Amino acid sequence: MKSKFKGRLFKLIAFLLIMFLILFLFRLCYGYTKSIDTNPRQTRFFESISNTKRNYASKKYEMKSASNTQALVSVDQKYEKIAEISAKSSAFDKEEKLARERVKKYKALIQFEQKSGNKGQRKLNLLIGVPPENFDSLYHDLIAIGKINAKQITKKDKTNEYKELNARKNSLEKIRSSLIDLKSKGGKIDEFMQLENRILEIEQQLQGLGVSLGDFDDENEFCTVQFSLQEGKEIKISFMHRVKVALEWTIKYYLMLMTLLFFLSLFAYLILLSIEKLKILERTVNKKE
Repeated sequence: MKSKFKGRLFKLIAFLLIMFLILFLFRLCYGYTKSIDTNPRQTRFFESISNTKRNYASKKYEMKSASNTQALVSVDQKYEKIAEISAKSSAFDKEEKLARERVKKYKALIQFEQKSGNKGQRKLNLLIGVPPENFDSLYHDLIAIGKINAKQITKKDKTNEYKELNARKNSLEKIRSSLIDLKSKGGKIDEFMQLENRILEIEQQLQGLGVSLGDFDDENEFCTVQFSLQEGKEIKISFMHRVKVALEWTIKYYLMLMTLLFFLSLFAYLILLSIEKLKILERTVNKKE
């Protein structure tokens, strides 16, 4: 009997130790994947200019017609492609120079730039327009600069938006032509002035559409790279410090887990005890009857 009890006790202790070890190793591994940012301030530079300049590109390809599976239809897709790169550098001057050299290498343009902060806490933000064929090459070269904190590429289809702008432009041009024809027929002065004002309004709308459509022109085709380089010293964390942090975290959450399991077990025991007493009471009542 004692040997069975000792065996069960040994298994229970081994199980609890294994649980503790698993939690400890999990926290230790997590510490290596978690990045530390010494300067958590986030720039709003790219948000502030997001509506100022948009870069678009096009891609021509052929696809099968929905009505005739044998026929091929030429499609001119308009799209917006944006890469966002955030990096930290302990050699700011050197890596800023390298980033600018990469921009020149791939015939890209720095469309907007912001550089701020004192030495030791400087930050560089570049909005780069790059020819679509050089986008991937520039992206892969820039993510090799500094220590990358975040990176992502987003591509949005803009074909419908382009078609809507063209349709609106054609509609306004027809209205303008009709109003100009009305002017030639003569009429009262106030009617003539109203026509002139209306034509002027349409001209202004057409100018705005011309600017928007100009972003889609083949000669203005660019993809966008948002590159942010932040100066900061690289923090090296010793293995013993990681072990200390992991051990503190493990002890804290292990005790919380054990406390929770204890109260759950106690609750379950009380419920089972109550059920057993109810059964005994029921049997007692049945015997008296």
